[in-house]
Amino acid sequence: MKTYCQQNLEEIKKLVIQLSDQQYAYGAKLLSDTSIGQHVRHILEFYQSVLNGLDSKIINYDNRKRNLLIETDKDVAIEMIDTICFKLAMDLTDTLCFLEGNFSANEGNENQIKTTVFRELAYCLEHSIHHQALIKVGLLELNIASFIDETFGLAPATIRYKKVCVQ
Repeated sequence: MKTYCQQNLEEIKKLVIQLSDQQYAYGAKLLSDTSIGQHVRHILEFYQSVLNGLDSKIINYDNRKRNLLIETDKDVAIEMIDTICFKLAMDLTDTLCFLEGNFSANEGNENQIKTTVFRELAYCLEHSIHHQALIKVGLLELNIASFIDETFGLAPATIRYKKVCVQ
């Protein structure tokens, strides 16, 4: 699981490196004025939530920092990707932990659900792919979709399915 997450993050990094600062921060009209940088920040902060919860065994996606520098400064985003990939490469094991969060729009409804570290990394990967599909919409609006491979933002199952359909 760690390897798939690292590969996905490297794919995002490859894109971010190619973007100008203006492209990275551009609020796409088709995405309700959200930017590629905002989607990248969101992806990275979910991974940070998992890594930050390793010691306490509590992962909470609600308590993200929402660091605006990640969404506005490409270099900060690239550094964060490198840091996350480095930590994923460490001796990380699939230990039992708890997902903590409020899954309601109302305050005071916090819950804890048993999970594992690798299950949450799988969630981060799927979540990342979903946001990459949105990033692709922003790239299309900017007319720079050539910066990515055709599989960017597609789930592995979709990629496998399309391969079978071609045969």
